Amino acid sequence: MSDEVGRALQLIASRLGVAVADVPGGSVDRVVPTFSEYIATLRRALPVSTVRNYDSYWRVLEREWGPRRIDEPTTSQIGALVQDHRGRAVVRSNWRGGRGAEAHLVAAIRCLYKRAEYDKLIGPLDNPAANVRKPGRLPSSRHALTHEQVVAMGEVASTTGNDTELDALIVRIHIEAACRRSAAVALTVDDLDTEYCLIRLHEKGEQVRWQPISPLLMGRLVEHVARRGGPEATRQVLRYRSGAAITGRRYDHLTGRVREHLPWAARLQVSIHWVRHTTLTWVEREFGEAIARAYAGHAESGGGTTTPIYTKASIVEVAEALAALTGQRHPLARAVRHPLAPRSAGGRTL
Repeated sequence: MSDEVGRALQLIASRLGVAVADVPGGSVDRVVPTFSEYIATLRRALPVSTVRNYDSYWRVLEREWGPRRIDEPTTSQIGALVQDHRGRAVVRSNWRGGRGAEAHLVAAIRCLYKRAEYDKLIGPLDNPAANVRKPGRLPSSRHALTHEQVVAMGEVASTTGNDTELDALIVRIHIEAACRRSAAVALTVDDLDTEYCLIRLHEKGEQVRWQPISPLLMGRLVEHVARRGGPEATRQVLRYRSGAAITGRRYDHLTGRVREHLPWAARLQVSIHWVRHTTLTWVEREFGEAIARAYAGHAESGGGTTTPIYTKASIVEVAEALAALTGQRHPLARAVRHPLAPRSAGGRTL
């Protein structure tokens, strides 16, 4: 009977947002883990993508507070730790005063304590991370590039470096699919639908979707795999001449060359992600927001309205936008609109 009363007391207390120990006559038998212990548990319990996003910041907690119990730090102590981390942030070319380092650490700490709430290690009112200030996001400095700038990036990729075939293919993939670089790196031979000219993208948030590409690009990808060892060498599509799969470092080298050869790219700190912005901007201008959202693989969101649920674009419409972009017919497209045609006499398109 006492066990049942104790469980009922804990349930009521958790809903009221108070600790059982604060209730007259209440008690709780629990062992609150240390940061090192609990983070080890989270690494096993949470999705791989979540762990990948937060792990470097959890290591900060392990280094600074590893032996401490997670219910010991106060809100002020967490705030001080965050500010110390911001002050130690590495100054890079896209430096914004350490705001990103601060925001990411706060998000990682909030994730840890929210899971601690779910595990009933702390009550909602005992969460010291809830009131830690998280800096707002500054507007992105990225924007769509001009037609000439995209062409210039393609020329650098296809004429410089030690593997122009690979780099030109990388740029072409991002122009057509407007995907993130992680999705392109993860692309495998099993993700190629040669009949309907589709690639299966594995993107952040464990999202998986099919994206149309042109018949020309599909042919180039198949040839690339065949000439560089075939499926036996590696399952990944993008690979070096040796047959070894590329990593994100190939993008770093490509970005470095683009900035070295193009002063405007160095000034703007252009990366391959700018190509995604460029393609999606063109699609939005020519085909509207719904198709641009589907092209990007973004979840439907309409500022609290239900309209996007009913106006969701189909993969056929995405294929039509791609056909207009590339000037090539696509197996799923019903018709090719004016390929790359300007809307006005003096207009330019991608």
